[in-house]
Amino acid sequence: MYHIKKYWFVILLAFIVILGVKFFSSNTKTETDHVPEWEQVVEAEESNQPNLNQDVTTSMFVDIKGEVMMPGVYEVDATSRVLDLIKLAGGFTANAEQNAINLAQKLKDEMVIYVPAVGEETSLQVSEQEDGLININEADQSELETLPGIGPSKAAAIIAYREENGPFQSIDDLGNVSGIGEKSLEKLRDLIRIQ
Repeated sequence: MYHIKKYWFVILLAFIVILGVKFFSSNTKTETDHVPEWEQVVEAEESNQPNLNQDVTTSMFVDIKGEVMMPGVYEVDATSRVLDLIKLAGGFTANAEQNAINLAQKLKDEMVIYVPAVGEETSLQVSEQEDGLININEADQSELETLPGIGPSKAAAIIAYREENGPFQSIDDLGNVSGIGEKSLEKLRDLIRIQ
C-alpha cells in the first residue's frame, strides 16, 4: 500500500501518456478504419461489379431519303434520334415538310426515314413495314387488332407484357403473353416480326 501511494504520481502520469497515445493514433487512422469490416467488404465487391445500367453503344445503319440536303445511308450510334440523322444529312431542304417528321423518334438499325416535300401526298415518313409484317415491339392497339385472333383484350395484353418486360426478343416470346397459346402463335408467326 505504501508503494502504491509513493508511486501514484508515476502511475497517473503513465495512464495519461497511454490515453494520449491511444487518442492520437485513433485520429490518424484512414477513413476506411472507421467503416465496419462488413461494409468494407460490400464496398470492395461493388467496386468490382460492372455497371449494368450503362448503355452499350453499338453502331447501326439508317437510310434517309427525300427532302434532305444529302440523302443516303448513315452510320449512327444506338442512342441516336431522327434529329441527329437529319443533322448528319445536312438538314432539311427548303422544300421539306418538316412537320411530317417526328424528330424525337429513336432510330433503329435498317430503318428508312423519308422526308416528304411540302404538299406531297404520302403517309410514309418512317418506313418500317415495307415487308408487310407487323412489328410487335412497335405496333399500337389498333395495329395489333388487325392480326387474326387478336382482339382488344389480347392486344392490350401484348402491350402490357411489352411495357413490363421490355421488347420481345424473339417471336416465340409472344407465347408468354396471357391468352396466346401455341396454336395462336403459329397463325401469327408469318405475319409478325420483332424489328
